[in-house]
Amino acid sequence: MSNALTDYSLCALRDALDRREVLAVDVAQAYLDRVSAHDPVIRAYLTVDAEGALQRASEIDSNRAAGGPLGPLAGVPIALKDIFLTKGLRTTCASRILEHFVPPYDATVVTRLREAGAVILGKLNMDEFAMGSSTENSAFQQTKNPWDTTRTPGGSSGGSSAALAAQLCAGTLGTDTGGSIRQPAALCGVVGLKPTYGRVSRFGVIAFASSLDQVGPMGWTVRDAAALHEVIAGFDPQDSTSSDRPVPTGHSRTPVGGRLDGVRVGVPTEYFPETGLTPDVRLKVTEAIGKLRALGAEIVPVSLPHSPYAVATYYVIATAEASSNLARFDGVRYGHRAKADDLLSLYLRSRGEGFGMEVKRRIMLGTFALSAGYYDAYYGKAGQIQTLIRRDFEQAFERCDVIATPTSPSTAFRLGERTEDPMQMYLADIFTISCNLAGLPGLSLPCGFDADGLPIGLQLLGRAFDESMLFRVGCAFEDSTDHHVRRPPSLQTGGVVTGQEAQS
Repeated sequence: MSNALTDYSLCALRDALDRREVLAVDVAQAYLDRVSAHDPVIRAYLTVDAEGALQRASEIDSNRAAGGPLGPLAGVPIALKDIFLTKGLRTTCASRILEHFVPPYDATVVTRLREAGAVILGKLNMDEFAMGSSTENSAFQQTKNPWDTTRTPGGSSGGSSAALAAQLCAGTLGTDTGGSIRQPAALCGVVGLKPTYGRVSRFGVIAFASSLDQVGPMGWTVRDAAALHEVIAGFDPQDSTSSDRPVPTGHSRTPVGGRLDGVRVGVPTEYFPETGLTPDVRLKVTEAIGKLRALGAEIVPVSLPHSPYAVATYYVIATAEASSNLARFDGVRYGHRAKADDLLSLYLRSRGEGFGMEVKRRIMLGTFALSAGYYDAYYGKAGQIQTLIRRDFEQAFERCDVIATPTSPSTAFRLGERTEDPMQMYLADIFTISCNLAGLPGLSLPCGFDADGLPIGLQLLGRAFDESMLFRVGCAFEDSTDHHVRRPPSLQTGGVVTGQEAQS
Protein backbone atom coordinates (compact mmCIF):
# COMPACT_ATOMS: atom_id res chain seq x y z
CA MET A 1 0.00 0.00 0.00
CA SER A 2 1.13 3.53 -0.67
CA ASN A 3 2.32 5.68 2.19
CA ALA A 4 -0.53 8.18 1.80
CA LEU A 5 -3.15 7.62 4.50
CA THR A 6 -5.83 8.97 2.16
CA ASP A 7 -5.15 6.14 -0.35
CA TYR A 8 -6.71 3.50 1.91
CA SER A 9 -10.17 2.17 1.17
CA LEU A 10 -12.52 2.57 4.13
CA CYS A 11 -12.27 -1.10 5.06
CA ALA A 12 -8.50 -1.16 4.69
CA LEU A 13 -8.26 1.95 6.85
CA ARG A 14 -10.61 0.48 9.45
CA ASP A 15 -8.44 -2.63 9.66
CA ALA A 16 -5.19 -0.63 9.84
CA LEU A 17 -6.62 1.41 12.70
CA ASP A 18 -7.77 -1.73 14.47
CA ARG A 19 -4.26 -3.18 14.17
CA ARG A 20 -2.84 0.10 15.53
CA GLU A 21 -0.71 0.56 12.44
CA VAL A 22 -1.91 4.15 12.16
CA LEU A 23 -3.34 6.70 14.59
CA ALA A 24 -6.78 8.20 14.12
CA VAL A 25 -5.44 11.72 14.70
CA ASP A 26 -2.84 11.25 11.94
CA VAL A 27 -5.50 9.97 9.56
CA ALA A 28 -7.82 12.89 10.34
CA GLN A 29 -4.99 15.38 9.84
CA ALA A 30 -4.02 13.76 6.52
CA TYR A 31 -7.56 14.17 5.22
CA LEU A 32 -7.82 17.75 6.51
CA ASP A 33 -4.53 18.58 4.79
CA ARG A 34 -5.81 17.07 1.56
CA VAL A 35 -9.04 19.05 1.85
CA SER A 36 -6.99 22.23 2.25
CA ALA A 37 -4.91 21.34 -0.78
CA HIS A 38 -7.58 20.16 -3.22
CA ASP A 39 -11.01 21.38 -2.14
CA PRO A 40 -10.40 24.97 -3.32
CA VAL A 41 -10.63 23.43 -6.82
CA ILE A 42 -13.18 20.63 -6.26
CA ARG A 43 -15.37 22.69 -3.89
CA ALA A 44 -17.06 19.69 -2.30
CA TYR A 45 -17.18 20.98 1.30
CA LEU A 46 -19.58 23.62 2.58
CA THR A 47 -18.37 23.30 6.17
CA VAL A 48 -15.15 21.76 7.53
CA ASP A 49 -15.06 20.91 11.23
CA ALA A 50 -11.29 20.54 11.65
CA GLU A 51 -11.28 21.20 15.40
CA GLY A 52 -14.10 18.77 16.10
CA ALA A 53 -12.59 16.07 13.88
CA LEU A 54 -9.15 16.23 15.50
CA GLN A 55 -10.62 16.25 18.99
CA ARG A 56 -12.76 13.21 18.22
CA ALA A 57 -9.81 11.39 16.63
CA SER A 58 -7.64 12.09 19.68
CA GLU A 59 -10.35 10.72 21.97
CA ILE A 60 -10.51 7.53 19.89
CA ASP A 61 -6.73 7.07 20.02
CA SER A 62 -6.77 7.50 23.79
CA ASN A 63 -9.62 5.04 24.16
CA ARG A 64 -7.90 2.52 21.94
CA ALA A 65 -4.62 2.84 23.86
CA ALA A 66 -6.49 2.30 27.13
CA GLY A 67 -8.20 -0.81 25.79
CA GLY A 68 -11.65 0.76 25.98
CA PRO A 69 -14.64 -0.26 23.85
CA LEU A 70 -14.54 0.90 20.23
CA GLY A 71 -17.11 0.98 17.47
CA PRO A 72 -16.70 -0.66 14.05
CA LEU A 73 -15.68 2.62 12.40
CA ALA A 74 -13.43 3.94 15.18
CA GLY A 75 -11.20 6.63 13.70
CA VAL A 76 -12.53 6.47 10.13
CA PRO A 77 -13.04 9.99 8.65
CA ILE A 78 -16.53 10.46 7.20
CA ALA A 79 -18.11 13.48 5.53
CA LEU A 80 -21.84 14.10 5.24
CA LYS A 81 -24.12 15.53 2.61
CA ASP A 82 -25.39 18.81 4.07
CA ILE A 83 -28.94 17.47 4.36
CA PHE A 84 -28.36 15.65 7.67
CA LEU A 85 -28.92 17.50 10.94
CA THR A 86 -25.69 17.72 12.93
CA LYS A 87 -25.87 19.07 16.46
CA GLY A 88 -23.87 22.25 16.80
CA LEU A 89 -22.63 22.09 13.18
CA ARG A 90 -24.21 24.21 10.46
CA THR A 91 -26.72 22.42 8.21
CA THR A 92 -27.81 24.37 5.12
CA CYS A 93 -29.24 21.92 2.56
CA ALA A 94 -27.26 24.17 0.17
CA SER A 95 -30.01 26.80 0.46
CA ARG A 96 -29.94 30.47 1.43
CA ILE A 97 -33.04 29.89 3.52
CA LEU A 98 -30.97 27.71 5.91
CA GLU A 99 -27.62 29.44 5.45
CA HIS A 100 -27.11 30.09 9.17
CA PHE A 101 -29.11 27.19 10.64
CA VAL A 102 -27.36 25.22 13.41
CA PRO A 103 -29.42 22.19 14.50
CA PRO A 104 -29.97 21.37 18.18
CA TYR A 105 -29.77 17.59 17.61
CA ASP A 106 -28.30 14.92 15.31
CA ALA A 107 -30.08 12.89 12.66
CA THR A 108 -30.36 9.21 13.62
CA VAL A 109 -27.78 8.17 11.02
CA VAL A 110 -25.34 10.77 12.39
CA THR A 111 -25.87 9.45 15.91
CA ARG A 112 -25.15 5.93 14.71
CA LEU A 113 -21.98 7.03 12.94
CA ARG A 114 -20.76 8.81 16.07
CA GLU A 115 -21.55 5.75 18.20
CA ALA A 116 -19.59 3.61 15.72
CA GLY A 117 -16.57 5.87 16.25
CA ALA A 118 -16.58 7.68 12.91
CA VAL A 119 -14.79 11.03 12.76
CA ILE A 120 -17.02 13.65 11.09
CA LEU A 121 -14.88 15.91 8.89
CA GLY A 122 -17.65 18.23 7.75
CA LYS A 123 -20.65 18.82 5.50
CA LEU A 124 -20.75 18.49 1.72
CA ASN A 125 -22.29 20.45 -1.12
CA MET A 126 -25.45 19.31 -2.90
CA ASP A 127 -28.25 20.51 -5.12
CA GLU A 128 -30.48 22.77 -3.02
CA PHE A 129 -32.91 20.63 -1.02
CA ALA A 130 -31.63 17.65 -3.06
CA MET A 131 -33.38 18.93 -6.18
CA GLY A 132 -31.07 18.35 -9.11
CA SER A 133 -28.75 15.99 -10.94
CA SER A 134 -25.55 18.03 -11.24
CA THR A 135 -24.99 19.92 -7.94
CA GLU A 136 -25.28 23.12 -9.99
CA ASN A 137 -28.40 24.13 -8.02
CA SER A 138 -26.45 24.79 -4.83
CA ALA A 139 -26.93 28.32 -3.53
CA PHE A 140 -23.28 28.55 -2.49
CA GLN A 141 -20.85 26.97 -4.94
CA GLN A 142 -20.39 24.69 -7.93
CA THR A 143 -18.75 21.34 -7.21
CA LYS A 144 -16.51 19.86 -9.91
CA ASN A 145 -15.88 16.28 -10.96
CA PRO A 146 -12.36 15.21 -9.89
CA TRP A 147 -11.95 13.17 -13.10
CA ASP A 148 -12.46 16.31 -15.21
CA THR A 149 -13.06 19.62 -13.48
CA THR A 150 -14.97 20.97 -16.48
CA ARG A 151 -17.69 18.40 -15.78
CA THR A 152 -20.40 17.82 -13.20
CA PRO A 153 -20.00 15.29 -10.38
CA GLY A 154 -23.70 14.45 -10.71
CA GLY A 155 -26.33 15.16 -8.11
CA SER A 156 -27.94 15.80 -5.88
CA SER A 157 -25.23 14.15 -3.74
CA GLY A 158 -22.49 15.55 -5.97
CA GLY A 159 -20.47 16.96 -3.09
CA SER A 160 -20.41 13.49 -1.56
CA SER A 161 -19.31 11.70 -4.73
CA ALA A 162 -16.71 14.37 -5.57
CA ALA A 163 -15.25 14.40 -2.06
CA LEU A 164 -14.89 10.64 -2.11
CA ALA A 165 -13.43 10.52 -5.63
CA ALA A 166 -10.92 13.24 -4.70
CA GLN A 167 -10.00 11.30 -1.53
CA LEU A 168 -11.21 14.10 0.72
CA CYS A 169 -12.95 11.58 3.01
CA ALA A 170 -12.84 7.81 3.49
CA GLY A 171 -16.58 7.37 3.13
CA THR A 172 -19.71 9.45 2.96
CA LEU A 173 -23.50 9.47 3.21
CA GLY A 174 -25.95 10.85 0.69
CA THR A 175 -29.66 10.71 0.04
CA ASP A 176 -31.40 9.17 -2.96
CA THR A 177 -34.89 10.32 -4.02
CA GLY A 178 -34.63 9.50 -7.73
CA GLY A 179 -31.00 8.45 -8.16
CA SER A 180 -29.15 11.07 -6.13
CA ILE A 181 -26.67 8.57 -4.67
CA ARG A 182 -26.29 6.17 -7.60
CA GLN A 183 -26.02 8.69 -10.45
CA PRO A 184 -23.23 10.81 -8.87
CA ALA A 185 -21.48 7.62 -7.76
CA ALA A 186 -21.46 6.45 -11.37
CA LEU A 187 -20.24 9.80 -12.71
CA CYS A 188 -17.41 9.95 -10.16
CA GLY A 189 -16.32 6.31 -10.35
CA VAL A 190 -17.27 5.24 -6.82
CA VAL A 191 -19.79 2.86 -5.24
CA GLY A 192 -23.18 4.14 -4.09
CA LEU A 193 -26.02 2.26 -2.39
CA LYS A 194 -29.66 3.28 -2.20
CA PRO A 195 -31.11 0.90 0.42
CA THR A 196 -34.68 -0.35 0.46
CA TYR A 197 -37.19 2.30 1.50
CA GLY A 198 -37.54 1.98 5.27
CA ARG A 199 -34.20 0.23 5.79
CA VAL A 200 -32.45 3.41 7.05
CA SER A 201 -34.01 6.03 9.32
CA ARG A 202 -34.94 9.40 7.82
CA PHE A 203 -35.27 11.09 11.22
CA GLY A 204 -33.27 14.29 11.17
CA VAL A 205 -32.94 14.28 7.37
CA ILE A 206 -34.35 17.40 5.71
CA ALA A 207 -37.22 16.08 3.60
CA PHE A 208 -37.63 16.44 -0.15
CA ALA A 209 -40.17 13.73 -1.10
CA SER A 210 -40.98 11.68 1.98
CA SER A 211 -42.27 8.56 0.20
CA LEU A 212 -39.16 8.35 -1.99
CA ASP A 213 -36.22 9.71 0.06
CA GLN A 214 -33.70 7.18 1.35
CA VAL A 215 -30.34 7.56 3.06
CA GLY A 216 -27.40 5.55 1.75
CA PRO A 217 -23.60 5.21 1.78
CA MET A 218 -20.85 5.82 -0.76
CA GLY A 219 -17.41 4.20 -0.72
CA TRP A 220 -14.55 3.24 -3.00
CA THR A 221 -15.57 -0.43 -2.83
CA VAL A 222 -18.74 -2.45 -2.37
CA ARG A 223 -17.35 -3.59 0.98
CA ASP A 224 -16.90 0.05 2.03
CA ALA A 225 -20.56 0.74 1.25
CA ALA A 226 -21.57 -2.43 3.11
CA ALA A 227 -19.57 -1.41 6.19
CA LEU A 228 -21.36 1.95 6.35
CA HIS A 229 -24.74 0.36 5.64
CA GLU A 230 -24.35 -2.03 8.57
CA VAL A 231 -23.84 0.95 10.90
CA ILE A 232 -26.66 3.24 9.72
CA ALA A 233 -29.39 0.70 8.88
CA GLY A 234 -31.98 -0.68 11.27
CA PHE A 235 -35.20 0.19 13.02
CA ASP A 236 -35.68 3.65 14.50
CA PRO A 237 -38.79 4.36 16.62
CA GLN A 238 -38.49 8.05 15.66
CA ASP A 239 -39.22 7.22 12.00
CA SER A 240 -42.69 5.79 11.40
CA THR A 241 -41.60 4.37 8.01
CA SER A 242 -38.62 2.55 9.52
CA SER A 243 -38.58 -1.24 9.12
CA ASP A 244 -37.68 -3.65 11.91
CA ARG A 245 -36.37 -6.33 9.53
CA PRO A 246 -32.91 -7.70 10.42
CA VAL A 247 -29.99 -5.90 8.77
CA PRO A 248 -27.52 -8.06 6.81
CA THR A 249 -24.03 -8.01 8.29
CA GLY A 250 -20.60 -9.37 7.47
CA HIS A 251 -20.47 -8.29 3.83
CA SER A 252 -17.65 -5.81 4.46
CA ARG A 253 -15.43 -8.74 5.52
CA THR A 254 -16.37 -11.30 2.87
CA PRO A 255 -13.49 -13.29 1.34
CA VAL A 256 -12.18 -12.44 -2.11
CA GLY A 257 -13.06 -14.49 -5.19
CA GLY A 258 -16.75 -15.34 -4.79
CA ARG A 259 -18.59 -16.90 -7.72
CA LEU A 260 -22.18 -16.40 -8.80
CA ASP A 261 -23.25 -19.93 -9.66
CA GLY A 262 -27.03 -20.21 -9.35
CA VAL A 263 -27.62 -16.44 -9.38
CA ARG A 264 -30.03 -15.24 -12.08
CA VAL A 265 -29.28 -11.76 -13.45
CA GLY A 266 -32.15 -10.07 -15.26
CA VAL A 267 -31.43 -7.67 -18.11
CA PRO A 268 -34.40 -5.41 -18.99
CA THR A 269 -34.71 -4.45 -22.65
CA GLU A 270 -36.19 -1.05 -21.69
CA TYR A 271 -32.88 0.00 -20.10
CA PHE A 272 -30.93 -0.46 -23.35
CA PRO A 273 -32.79 1.82 -25.80
CA GLU A 274 -31.57 2.36 -29.34
CA THR A 275 -31.22 6.09 -28.68
CA GLY A 276 -30.33 8.07 -25.57
CA LEU A 277 -27.66 5.64 -24.33
CA THR A 278 -24.10 6.56 -25.29
CA PRO A 279 -22.10 3.86 -27.13
CA ASP A 280 -19.37 3.70 -24.47
CA VAL A 281 -21.89 3.18 -21.68
CA ARG A 282 -23.72 0.50 -23.67
CA LEU A 283 -20.44 -1.30 -24.41
CA LYS A 284 -19.04 -1.25 -20.86
CA VAL A 285 -22.31 -2.27 -19.19
CA THR A 286 -22.75 -5.08 -21.72
CA GLU A 287 -19.18 -6.22 -20.98
CA ALA A 288 -19.96 -6.09 -17.26
CA ILE A 289 -22.98 -8.33 -17.74
CA GLY A 290 -20.72 -10.69 -19.70
CA LYS A 291 -18.35 -10.72 -16.72
CA LEU A 292 -21.24 -11.71 -14.44
CA ARG A 293 -21.98 -14.58 -16.83
CA ALA A 294 -18.33 -15.64 -16.70
CA LEU A 295 -18.56 -15.71 -12.91
CA GLY A 296 -21.34 -18.30 -13.16
CA ALA A 297 -24.48 -16.17 -13.22
CA GLU A 298 -27.35 -17.00 -15.54
CA ILE A 299 -28.35 -14.02 -17.70
CA VAL A 300 -32.13 -13.76 -18.11
CA PRO A 301 -34.01 -11.27 -20.32
CA VAL A 302 -36.77 -9.47 -18.43
CA SER A 303 -39.17 -6.65 -19.18
CA LEU A 304 -40.17 -3.59 -17.16
CA PRO A 305 -42.79 -2.23 -19.58
CA HIS A 306 -43.88 0.80 -17.57
CA SER A 307 -40.35 2.18 -17.20
CA PRO A 308 -40.89 4.81 -19.94
CA TYR A 309 -43.46 6.49 -17.66
CA ALA A 310 -41.16 6.64 -14.64
CA VAL A 311 -39.74 10.13 -15.18
CA ALA A 312 -43.15 11.74 -15.63
CA THR A 313 -44.56 9.83 -12.66
CA TYR A 314 -41.63 10.79 -10.47
CA TYR A 315 -41.83 14.50 -11.25
CA VAL A 316 -45.48 14.60 -10.24
CA ILE A 317 -45.11 12.65 -6.98
CA ALA A 318 -41.78 14.18 -5.94
CA THR A 319 -42.79 17.79 -6.63
CA ALA A 320 -46.14 17.34 -4.90
CA GLU A 321 -44.45 16.06 -1.76
CA ALA A 322 -41.79 18.77 -1.98
CA SER A 323 -44.49 21.43 -2.15
CA SER A 324 -45.91 20.09 1.10
CA ASN A 325 -42.59 19.50 2.88
CA LEU A 326 -41.09 22.88 2.05
CA ALA A 327 -44.10 24.78 3.35
CA ARG A 328 -42.41 24.71 6.78
CA PHE A 329 -39.74 27.13 5.57
CA ASP A 330 -41.79 30.28 6.02
CA GLY A 331 -39.49 32.72 7.81
CA VAL A 332 -41.31 32.28 11.11
CA ARG A 333 -39.86 29.37 13.04
CA TYR A 334 -36.28 29.07 11.75
CA GLY A 335 -34.16 29.86 8.74
CA HIS A 336 -34.02 33.05 6.69
CA ARG A 337 -36.46 35.77 7.77
CA ALA A 338 -36.96 38.73 5.47
CA LYS A 339 -37.88 42.20 6.66
CA ALA A 340 -41.61 42.74 6.22
CA ASP A 341 -44.49 44.77 7.63
CA ASP A 342 -47.16 42.06 7.52
CA LEU A 343 -47.45 38.28 7.60
CA LEU A 344 -48.13 37.77 3.89
CA SER A 345 -45.13 39.89 2.92
CA LEU A 346 -43.00 37.96 5.42
CA TYR A 347 -43.92 34.67 3.75
CA LEU A 348 -43.45 35.95 0.21
CA ARG A 349 -40.15 37.72 0.80
CA SER A 350 -38.59 35.05 3.00
CA ARG A 351 -39.37 32.26 0.55
CA GLY A 352 -38.62 34.39 -2.49
CA GLU A 353 -35.20 35.38 -1.18
CA GLY A 354 -34.40 32.00 0.40
CA PHE A 355 -35.27 29.51 -2.34
CA GLY A 356 -33.39 29.09 -5.63
CA MET A 357 -35.01 28.82 -9.05
CA GLU A 358 -35.12 25.01 -9.28
CA VAL A 359 -36.71 24.74 -5.84
CA LYS A 360 -39.28 27.36 -6.78
CA ARG A 361 -40.01 25.51 -10.04
CA ARG A 362 -40.67 22.25 -8.22
CA ILE A 363 -42.78 23.86 -5.51
CA MET A 364 -44.98 25.43 -8.19
CA LEU A 365 -45.26 22.18 -10.16
CA GLY A 366 -46.17 20.27 -7.02
CA THR A 367 -48.69 22.83 -5.84
CA PHE A 368 -50.35 22.70 -9.25
CA ALA A 369 -50.50 18.88 -9.20
CA LEU A 370 -52.19 18.97 -5.79
CA SER A 371 -54.62 21.78 -6.58
CA ALA A 372 -58.38 21.35 -6.77
CA GLY A 373 -59.46 20.08 -10.16
CA TYR A 374 -56.04 18.68 -11.06
CA TYR A 375 -55.30 16.24 -8.22
CA ASP A 376 -56.96 13.23 -9.84
CA ALA A 377 -55.58 14.00 -13.29
CA TYR A 378 -51.99 14.29 -12.11
CA TYR A 379 -51.16 13.10 -8.59
CA GLY A 380 -53.82 10.40 -8.57
CA LYS A 381 -52.80 9.10 -11.99
CA ALA A 382 -49.11 9.14 -11.01
CA GLY A 383 -49.93 6.96 -8.02
CA GLN A 384 -51.64 4.42 -10.30
CA ILE A 385 -48.62 4.23 -12.60
CA GLN A 386 -46.33 3.87 -9.57
CA THR A 387 -48.31 0.74 -8.66
CA LEU A 388 -47.81 -0.64 -12.17
CA ILE A 389 -44.06 0.00 -11.95
CA ARG A 390 -43.93 -1.91 -8.65
CA ARG A 391 -45.78 -4.81 -10.29
CA ASP A 392 -43.31 -4.84 -13.18
CA PHE A 393 -40.49 -5.42 -10.72
CA GLU A 394 -42.43 -8.08 -8.81
CA GLN A 395 -42.98 -10.02 -12.03
CA ALA A 396 -39.38 -9.58 -13.13
CA PHE A 397 -38.06 -10.89 -9.84
CA GLU A 398 -40.05 -14.08 -10.34
CA ARG A 399 -37.53 -14.81 -13.10
CA CYS A 400 -34.33 -13.40 -11.62
CA ASP A 401 -32.53 -12.58 -8.37
CA VAL A 402 -30.97 -9.25 -9.36
CA ILE A 403 -31.41 -6.84 -12.29
CA ALA A 404 -28.44 -5.29 -14.11
CA THR A 405 -28.70 -1.98 -15.99
CA PRO A 406 -26.67 1.14 -16.76
CA THR A 407 -26.75 3.64 -13.89
CA SER A 408 -26.67 6.71 -16.12
CA PRO A 409 -27.25 7.02 -19.87
CA SER A 410 -24.00 8.97 -20.25
CA THR A 411 -20.80 9.76 -18.43
CA ALA A 412 -20.34 13.10 -16.66
CA PHE A 413 -21.64 15.99 -18.77
CA ARG A 414 -20.05 19.42 -18.88
CA LEU A 415 -20.88 22.06 -16.30
CA GLY A 416 -23.55 24.40 -17.66
CA GLU A 417 -24.43 22.04 -20.50
CA ARG A 418 -27.97 21.28 -19.28
CA THR A 419 -28.79 24.13 -16.93
CA GLU A 420 -31.00 25.86 -19.51
CA ASP A 421 -32.91 22.66 -20.36
CA PRO A 422 -34.57 21.17 -17.27
CA MET A 423 -35.94 18.20 -19.24
CA GLN A 424 -32.47 17.09 -20.34
CA MET A 425 -31.33 17.43 -16.73
CA TYR A 426 -34.26 15.36 -15.48
CA LEU A 427 -33.48 12.60 -18.01
CA ALA A 428 -30.07 12.11 -16.37
CA ASP A 429 -31.95 9.97 -13.81
CA ILE A 430 -33.97 7.96 -16.32
CA PHE A 431 -32.46 4.61 -15.24
CA THR A 432 -32.53 5.26 -11.48
CA ILE A 433 -36.00 6.69 -10.82
CA SER A 434 -38.00 3.44 -11.09
CA CYS A 435 -36.06 1.97 -8.18
CA ASN A 436 -37.29 4.76 -5.89
CA LEU A 437 -40.88 4.54 -7.12
CA ALA A 438 -40.84 0.82 -6.31
CA GLY A 439 -39.00 1.27 -2.98
CA LEU A 440 -36.27 -1.20 -3.94
CA PRO A 441 -32.54 -1.29 -3.17
CA GLY A 442 -30.09 -0.23 -5.88
CA LEU A 443 -26.30 -0.33 -6.09
CA SER A 444 -24.05 1.49 -8.55
CA LEU A 445 -20.45 0.40 -8.98
CA PRO A 446 -17.71 1.24 -11.51
CA CYS A 447 -17.62 -0.99 -14.60
CA GLY A 448 -15.21 0.85 -16.89
CA PHE A 449 -14.32 4.15 -18.52
CA ASP A 450 -15.29 5.92 -21.72
CA ALA A 451 -12.94 7.16 -24.44
CA ASP A 452 -12.30 10.35 -22.44
CA GLY A 453 -11.33 8.40 -19.32
CA LEU A 454 -14.58 9.19 -17.50
CA PRO A 455 -16.14 6.54 -15.20
CA ILE A 456 -19.15 4.42 -16.17
CA GLY A 457 -21.51 2.85 -13.61
CA LEU A 458 -23.22 -0.55 -13.54
CA GLN A 459 -26.51 -0.53 -11.61
CA LEU A 460 -27.74 -3.59 -9.72
CA LEU A 461 -31.34 -3.64 -8.49
CA GLY A 462 -32.65 -6.12 -5.94
CA ARG A 463 -35.78 -7.31 -4.21
CA ALA A 464 -37.00 -5.28 -1.24
CA PHE A 465 -34.70 -5.74 1.78
CA ASP A 466 -32.34 -7.97 -0.21
CA GLU A 467 -29.27 -5.75 -0.04
CA SER A 468 -27.32 -8.97 0.64
CA MET A 469 -27.78 -10.07 -2.97
CA LEU A 470 -26.52 -6.72 -4.24
CA PHE A 471 -23.45 -6.97 -2.02
CA ARG A 472 -22.79 -10.55 -3.13
CA VAL A 473 -23.02 -9.79 -6.84
CA GLY A 474 -21.22 -6.47 -6.46
CA CYS A 475 -18.30 -7.97 -4.53
CA ALA A 476 -17.92 -10.82 -7.01
CA PHE A 477 -17.79 -8.38 -9.93
CA GLU A 478 -15.45 -6.03 -8.10
CA ASP A 479 -13.03 -8.81 -7.16
CA SER A 480 -12.74 -9.85 -10.81
CA THR A 481 -12.06 -6.33 -12.15
CA ASP A 482 -9.84 -3.38 -11.30
CA HIS A 483 -12.09 -0.41 -12.16
CA HIS A 484 -12.52 0.53 -8.51
CA VAL A 485 -8.80 0.97 -7.85
CA ARG A 486 -8.30 3.73 -10.41
CA ARG A 487 -8.11 7.29 -9.10
CA PRO A 488 -8.41 10.67 -10.83
CA PRO A 489 -4.89 11.15 -12.29
CA SER A 490 -4.62 14.86 -11.53
CA LEU A 491 -5.28 14.32 -7.81
CA GLN A 492 -3.06 11.36 -7.03
CA THR A 493 -0.72 11.79 -4.10
CA GLY A 494 1.36 8.91 -2.88
CA GLY A 495 0.40 6.55 -5.68
CA VAL A 496 -2.58 4.35 -6.53
CA VAL A 497 -3.74 1.46 -4.38
CA THR A 498 -3.45 -1.89 -6.15
CA GLY A 499 -6.39 -4.26 -6.38
CA GLN A 500 -4.99 -6.61 -3.74
CA GLU A 501 -4.20 -3.74 -1.39
CA ALA A 502 -7.68 -2.25 -1.78
CA GLN A 503 -9.11 -5.45 -0.35
CA SER A 504 -6.53 -5.83 2.44
